[in-house]
Amino acid sequence: MCGRFTLSTDKDDLQSRYGFVDPSSVMLKPRYNIAPSQYSPTVIVNQDQRELVMMRWGFVPSWAKDIKVGYKMINAKAETLTEKNSFKKSFREKRCLILADGFYEWEKSDKKYKIPHRIVLKTHQPFAFAGLWDVWKTPEEDKLISFTIITTKANTMMEPIHDRMPVILHEKDEAKWLDPQLKDTDKLAKLLIPYPPELMGAYQVSKIVNSPKNDSPDCIRLLS
Repeated sequence: MCGRFTLSTDKDDLQSRYGFVDPSSVMLKPRYNIAPSQYSPTVIVNQDQRELVMMRWGFVPSWAKDIKVGYKMINAKAETLTEKNSFKKSFREKRCLILADGFYEWEKSDKKYKIPHRIVLKTHQPFAFAGLWDVWKTPEEDKLISFTIITTKANTMMEPIHDRMPVILHEKDEAKWLDPQLKDTDKLAKLLIPYPPELMGAYQVSKIVNSPKNDSPDCIRLLS
């Protein structure tokens, strides 16, 4: 699964990399410990252009009766997207890029606690998780836009830490993933594979990342 991630890359660099417009003039600050129920920047295609949208992490389907369902749907398994009523429609029609430059995973150990690691690309450049989104109306008729991160089986780099990992899209596949005209889920499913292990790296970090209250550069420092 993926339960925390980071995005400390400058907004101008993100805009240059992903080519989005920013109609709401979203203010971005460095984030070192993004957690479920918090808002994070995503990219969608709207009227033939890429648009930056802040969304809440934790997928709430349009038909949900309660926002609390989002806590159970922070991730969606790539292998079962076409089987789950919660994700079927969004898989066909509402796909997004979830911007990140690292994520955390906890390795089981023979001690009483799990060991936190931060996983990054070896280039230390930002990347995009494959995501799904939907719009839910609150009882007050306000709109809530939320997302889930799609996961797949772990690659050989991740296997010692965890048996699953978030789907990181190759840059060449991002446009296809966002294409609103593409509704062939068989073609889309081919993009939801483990990222090449030789392009990734991991390092141990402090246990302060265990608490979402901690969101500082100390979270991403190499534990010496």
